[in-house]
Amino acid sequence: MEEKLMSKKKPAFPINERFNRYLAKYNRNTKIPVFYDDLLRFSGSIVVYDQHDEDTFWVRCYYPEFERVEIDKSLKKVYTILHSDGSDDSLEYLNVDAIDYCTFGNSKPFRVKVRNILNDSFTYFYVKKADASRLYGLEFEHLLSPHRINFLVYKDTLVEEHIAGIPGDVFIEDHLPLCDLRAQTQIAKQFVKFNERCTVRLLGDMRSYNYVVIPTHDFDHVEYQIRAIDFDQQCFEGNLKVYRPQFFKENFQMVQLVSDKLENSSIEQYRKEERSLLAKRMINTQSRYKELIRCMINDHVSTKDNVKQLRNDLYAFSKDMKFKRASTMGQILRTALDFVKRNYDNVNMQRLLE
Repeated sequence: MEEKLMSKKKPAFPINERFNRYLAKYNRNTKIPVFYDDLLRFSGSIVVYDQHDEDTFWVRCYYPEFERVEIDKSLKKVYTILHSDGSDDSLEYLNVDAIDYCTFGNSKPFRVKVRNILNDSFTYFYVKKADASRLYGLEFEHLLSPHRINFLVYKDTLVEEHIAGIPGDVFIEDHLPLCDLRAQTQIAKQFVKFNERCTVRLLGDMRSYNYVVIPTHDFDHVEYQIRAIDFDQQCFEGNLKVYRPQFFKENFQMVQLVSDKLENSSIEQYRKEERSLLAKRMINTQSRYKELIRCMINDHVSTKDNVKQLRNDLYAFSKDMKFKRASTMGQILRTALDFVKRNYDNVNMQRLLE
């Protein structure tokens, strides 16, 4: 099912001045009191296991007492900046229950659990090293997906909100076998739309543990959505298959579900629906989208070899000569999105003339 699709290690790319100005304009660039490197000063850790006693690849960090007080205060402040107005009014009602460090993957994030001591409700946020390609991924997710996403960046530190849902690998193993026929058909539909969305906006590496499935109860049934949670691979790899979730072996059961439950005509219908929605979002966020894509066109978030391979793959896929002339990943992405928008505009014009 899966050939060697991806590089072993994706480098981090710096945030240039133009992109920094964009982030500041839209309130993403905000001064925070703690940096990623501050959290690396833990003095010890223990492995975090799940409910089945399996290693989660997270370790719980412990800090010297004299540092923990200041770190806790700073993290509570970050929480209020991310989720509120940044004032100190609610700090006394917050407690940092845990700081976990992920030993797996590119970003090696910290996961911070913050609890409201008045009612015991809690939430998470993540602290990572800022990387330009990841930030582009987050911004395009905010503008072009059905979901909004909240994050902050300051110098070399990125803070992301937690995206709630059932991890895709857990859902496939534990929940999918229990779904009835109607639910399976709906999940198949959502995977087709998710696959199309990732392909068009060039969001890569959507293996099952990099997205979540979100069930929503609606009267007498459950609706499902699939949402990306990892944006490290926005426009880096050269192989087009990396941007198509259907080609990862971890998603084989989802692909099989689509094959079993949907006719080809339905698959094409859902792909068209998703492309139309993407085009509408580009139109609705036109000013901000254009600013963002200009930033990326004038930035370098991949290698020359990857750019060359991807533009050739996309030309072979679409036969659009504009891909052949692209010299950066930003130009490739703009060409892909313009291709979708142009087709949407043409269909709309034909409908008006009928």
